[in-house]
Amino acid sequence: MTSEMLHIYTDGASRGNPGPGGYGIVMKWKNSRKELSGGYRLTTNNRMELLATIVALESCTREGLNIIITTDSKYVVDAVEKKWVFGWKQKQFKGKKNKDLWLKFLDLYAKHHIKMVWVKGHANHSENNRCDELATQAADSKVLLIDTWYEENKIQEDLF
Repeated sequence: MTSEMLHIYTDGASRGNPGPGGYGIVMKWKNSRKELSGGYRLTTNNRMELLATIVALESCTREGLNIIITTDSKYVVDAVEKKWVFGWKQKQFKGKKNKDLWLKFLDLYAKHHIKMVWVKGHANHSENNRCDELATQAADSKVLLIDTWYEENKIQEDLF
């Protein structure tokens, strides 16, 4: 384990909820900076907020990193920092949305030392603002991916 810190900033966006959506990520390691984004034709804001965190963690090339993830998503921060997601998993996510993404997140979370930090969205936080730009540009893109799990399970998820 290294004592160096990886800083990850994330944001998700949705044009309608559900609707076209996107995520934006800024990653900082030492003097390096990386930006990532992607868009989906039909998804939700919470899915994009969570997916941004997942994509950032998936892009890490080694395990055991010290990571601070800064996001404006209370949904993601509270679920992790208040340990709700671990209870949801024990109950097999009964009555909870985004099970597919939470399971992916938990697998990645276990590989690192992660602290989640919440910041107010659309405020004066330069990295959060940049993530918002990336997420909204991705949501507005003409080339959108398919959130297959969401599209196949949306009706069933909405019933519970």
